[in-house]
Amino acid sequence: MNITSKILAGVFLISTSTSFVAQGPEKGTLNWYNGKKGMQTEKAYKKLLKDKKGQTVIVGVIDSGVDIEHEDLQKVIWVNEDEIPNNGIDDDKNGYIDDVHGWNFLGGKDGRNANDAQLEVTRIFARLDKKFKGKSADEIADADKKDFETYLEVKDVVESKRTEAAMQMKQMGQMVQIMEMLDAQFTKLYGKDYTTKDLKKAAKDPELAQGANAMIQFKEMGINAKQMEKGMEHLSSSVNFHYNPEFTEDRDIIGDNPSDFSDTNYGNNDVEGPDALHGTHCSGIIAAVRNNGIGNNGVADNVKIMVLRAVPNGDERDKDIALAIRYGVDNGAQVLSMSFGKGYSENNAEVIKAIRYAESKGVLLVHAAGNSAQNNDNGGNFPTPQYPSMTSKFSNWLEVGASTRYKKRLAASFSNYGVKNVDVFAPGLEIYSTVPQSEYLTTQGTSMACPMVSGVAALLKSYYPSLTMIEIKDIIKESVRDVSKKKTPMPGGTEKVAFGTLSNTGGIVNVYNAVKLAEKKIASKK
Repeated sequence: MNITSKILAGVFLISTSTSFVAQGPEKGTLNWYNGKKGMQTEKAYKKLLKDKKGQTVIVGVIDSGVDIEHEDLQKVIWVNEDEIPNNGIDDDKNGYIDDVHGWNFLGGKDGRNANDAQLEVTRIFARLDKKFKGKSADEIADADKKDFETYLEVKDVVESKRTEAAMQMKQMGQMVQIMEMLDAQFTKLYGKDYTTKDLKKAAKDPELAQGANAMIQFKEMGINAKQMEKGMEHLSSSVNFHYNPEFTEDRDIIGDNPSDFSDTNYGNNDVEGPDALHGTHCSGIIAAVRNNGIGNNGVADNVKIMVLRAVPNGDERDKDIALAIRYGVDNGAQVLSMSFGKGYSENNAEVIKAIRYAESKGVLLVHAAGNSAQNNDNGGNFPTPQYPSMTSKFSNWLEVGASTRYKKRLAASFSNYGVKNVDVFAPGLEIYSTVPQSEYLTTQGTSMACPMVSGVAALLKSYYPSLTMIEIKDIIKESVRDVSKKKTPMPGGTEKVAFGTLSNTGGIVNVYNAVKLAEKKIASKK
């Protein structure tokens, strides 16, 4: 394999091994999702909402944590007015002490934070391995055969994925070394700010051509050594935490029993935690202060972000998610934005109960479809709008796939899809938004598409408060930009399919259309 092929292989590893890929801002990407190629948010504000005043809407962001002091977010962070900060007393008697901005379900009472975690498939394997390790099928009692089948399935997944990640990490390390070597070479020749023009000049030299062409492709793809190193960090997590059955999770820091849903007295009020990049980025998409001359414009104004830290570096616990949903509902959130998911769920009955509770209170849940380019109608992405045990879908649920700004590939190549279980698509590629330390970054994922829709739901509730969240959900679906007949490469492949085969609406969320339809619905009620 030559240098160029190795580098491209490294880029491929980054794009397929991570669900949250950081990139530098590219020309035309800044706030594109609010424009014509995105959801026409700005058009809605300018044409339909300019003389209207909205009401405040609380959006709960269940994620990795949020930098509540970010320059573009600090004014939109929810404050629990019934709680006196840092007095060590549960003033509002809601079961959470000093929960001023939300709650951290991944923290200990001593202020420490857990972060690294196994995947759910590894937890299942570790539990069943104690029972079945070294046993053959003919040694298994009839009552245990189903569990034994599950054991063999998860054992294969964990062992193969861990081996694969270790191999990829080694290859990625070689890629980083090659890239750093080439970068040093061209920096020496042309200076640290060398350009594509310089590289094209170098490519005419037979001795430099291979390396120069490789670096040109890197620049065109927006990939640098730092991002490659981030890919290595993800693969390292896969080896050491995600697929490591011997890893002892940080639950001892948290201090609860993750299988006991009645054990709710845990966590702390450090809603940022040790790695809030993902949650901060999602929050900025929803509600970064609009038109203040810095950063990005959030989709919605009049929003307060309630921070619910429940998603670690690994798979979230069903218990933490169920309690986060209930906290959001009980403390006034009207929308819950959920950019997370996993392939297995052992305690889904409790998650279902929590979602049904939110449903009974009229709270809308918006969820990312996932980044595995898979068909969610076949399962494998939890939580889901309809579990096998359910006879009907949740009425308060929106499942969101990721769209792009490119006519020839409307569906993002990584996005999950499903004509039954995915409702809408929304911008999820090249999304510029807030990250910790008052910085900004362009990223991709259905994790970005989900808060787009959460923002739209909050915007509609703000300006049309008489609408229920269930009515707003229906308006969002009914008002999509219909691209159902347009052809797009199937996510994960090259075969062209009709966009309408990827979701049950066949469309991309459109704020302008949604506001017009909301106006019409309100008028019809009078």
